Amino acid sequence: MNPMLPLEPLLMQLRLSGILDSLEARNRQAIEAKLAYTDFLALLVEDEVARRDQRQFAQRLRKAQVVGDKTLERFDCSHSPSVNHALIAELATCRFVLEQAPVLIAGPTGTGKSHLVQSLCHCALRAGHEVLFISHAKLLAQLHAARATDSFERKLRQLARVDVLAIDDFGLRPMRSPQDEDFHDLIDARYERTTTLLTSNLHFDEWGAAFPNKLMGAATLDRLRDRAYQIILDGETRRKPRPLPEVRSPVQATAGRDASKPPPAAR
Repeated sequence: MNPMLPLEPLLMQLRLSGILDSLEARNRQAIEAKLAYTDFLALLVEDEVARRDQRQFAQRLRKAQVVGDKTLERFDCSHSPSVNHALIAELATCRFVLEQAPVLIAGPTGTGKSHLVQSLCHCALRAGHEVLFISHAKLLAQLHAARATDSFERKLRQLARVDVLAIDDFGLRPMRSPQDEDFHDLIDARYERTTTLLTSNLHFDEWGAAFPNKLMGAATLDRLRDRAYQIILDGETRRKPRPLPEVRSPVQATAGRDASKPPPAAR
């Protein structure tokens, strides 16, 4: 009789069914290495903790709406010759989250801003922080929809509580009233309480142009720039079109065929 079989219903009852995935292998290891019972049990518990951590990370990753492969390990700094490598390494420690300090990333289209900000989101997720990655346009649309359904305050509180809010493509479309008011209210609610990350195609000096109300824009940007880490990406775009297929002229096509053979009959 397989000694593992009686354990299955008990582990299921205790909600430890994940142990079954490694139980047989760990049992063989314990027999071969003549492990003590406590060492064998420790291996099984470590496996279960690792499984639960991985499952929780996957859940937080889905909730954060971050692309799975946009990690710092896959970010190619060589595309931006002047990027501050030391600063990126510092940000990877996630100390900026504990400082509630903003991170502002600017640069032309295709220089890796979205990848870099999602990489920092990955770092924050691995450190156990709640994260949300969202485009500026989608964020404004959600706030507008909340106003229309009389749930703006609840939506604002929900977004204000997120540990790390990464807003992509800020200023891609100029805001209209009351979008600038909604955005200001959100930044103000998060100021010195949680961490906000922004990316933009606009240079930092041009961010004020995204606000129709210049006074409100100045107040919003003042909060975003306070104690902020700033990164400028440069270089050529990483997005390259596929090469067009070579088009052969009729003369080339004929030259490539045996002239002694008649052309294929048309169907």
